[in-house]
Amino acid sequence: MQQLSLDAVRMFVTVHDFGGYAKAGEVIGRSQPAISLQIKKLETQLGKKLFTKSGQRHVLSLDGEWFLTQARELLALNDKILQSVQANSLKGRLRLGIPSEFASTLLPSLIGEFSQRYPDVSLDVTSALSRHLLSTAHKDDFDLVLALVPPDQPTSGEVIRKDELVWVGDDSYPIKPDLLSLVLAPDGCVYRSRAIERLKQQTQMWKIRYTNPDLYGLIAAMQQGLGVTPLARSSVPDALQIIRSPLLPKLGKINICLFNFDTQHPEVSKTLSTFIRQRLRAKT
Repeated sequence: MQQLSLDAVRMFVTVHDFGGYAKAGEVIGRSQPAISLQIKKLETQLGKKLFTKSGQRHVLSLDGEWFLTQARELLALNDKILQSVQANSLKGRLRLGIPSEFASTLLPSLIGEFSQRYPDVSLDVTSALSRHLLSTAHKDDFDLVLALVPPDQPTSGEVIRKDELVWVGDDSYPIKPDLLSLVLAPDGCVYRSRAIERLKQQTQMWKIRYTNPDLYGLIAAMQQGLGVTPLARSSVPDALQIIRSPLLPKLGKINICLFNFDTQHPEVSKTLSTFIRQRLRAKT
């Protein structure tokens, strides 16, 4: 009896999630021809065409939509079995560096589940600007770092999501043509730099009305009507809304990257990395 390759099945799901072979290749570190070959072998085994082309994107065929559900269930069962086997063996201390907005929106549910599965792993979490987390001065302070990297900047990290930058605030805040008020993190913040760069390219008047390094401080300011701020779409907290206005410039994309520096407990870092990838890729 034939057996499906789990690697091929995972490639199929990744191609769907990221909309094409090129982006999937960046995520899993494989070339486009290698991914294409695996998908073709999978289609041959199943006797079904899984993808069709729509412009530059690979979209699921009807058979592909059917198989996607089965593929996710198969991978989830595989991962569950491996995690169950590894749960008793994972021990150690892991130092995680993460931007404050992701610490607020990503960590609560993730850390709860991770700690339940791996009670012998001690997590030491630090929230700071990406520039601080990746600085040479702090290169030995972390085992695993989640950080924001501009798309045009080379990186040694794993790009786990290419996210859209959006303007956020309280939906009752009026965007006025005479003056745009900004609520921003301090100098060195990727969001701050991108917002100012794009605003300088247009005639809209603006000013920085409030600065705070902590997301909760920014949220409080925006709820008081002090202004708007940019964030990665996947990090927008429930307390804020995406603000759309022709007066606000497009902010482009940002890469969300994982950096693994752990040499003491590589399996711990690998497992937490899997949790982070799954959460971020599931966000819409």
